[in-house]
Amino acid sequence: MDNKFDKAISLFDKANLKDPNIELWEGKEYSKELLYSMRLTDTLSSFSPNASETLKLAIRCQHICRWEIPRDTYEMNRVGYLSWRKDLKLFHADKSAEILKEVGYDEGVISDVSSLLLKKNLKRNKDAQTLEDVVCLVFLKFSLSKFSEKYSEEKLIDIITKTWAKMSEDGHNKALEIKLDDKLTSLIYKAIG
Repeated sequence: MDNKFDKAISLFDKANLKDPNIELWEGKEYSKELLYSMRLTDTLSSFSPNASETLKLAIRCQHICRWEIPRDTYEMNRVGYLSWRKDLKLFHADKSAEILKEVGYDEGVISDVSSLLLKKNLKRNKDAQTLEDVVCLVFLKFSLSKFSEKYSEEKLIDIITKTWAKMSEDGHNKALEIKLDDKLTSLIYKAIG
């Protein structure tokens, strides 16, 4: 990796540092999307230490400037949710492409990062599947507990089942290593049968 990589990561982080949503983690305040990108990067490092440069870039800008397209600007139903997610993917791909171009990456790398952010060829592209595994692992480790505070057991099992379906066998194995409280661990085992 060369200086372009470091510059790109720095610019992704600088953009995400502007997130007005703050999250407290281990006694320190973070911009929510910056913390999320750091968690993704850390998880990728342990899950796939030899990940490609392209995948490392895509991981770091997975939710770049996500707060600029709030969920509540779409209908609060399944159709609205899916439209929001589709628009976010395009937004993240465009935002990351601007930065990658600015630091000197060629169109091949920019296209590959965009393809990963758009979740193209998920089950056929190793990097796309690894990205999905990492996103799911971060969700299970850091967000499932928050979800458990606002959803019924039935809904949580449905969420876990859908998350599990997106993951590879390696992702499943890594997920089962995550230390969660007994209630959440029990929910995972109920969801996966």
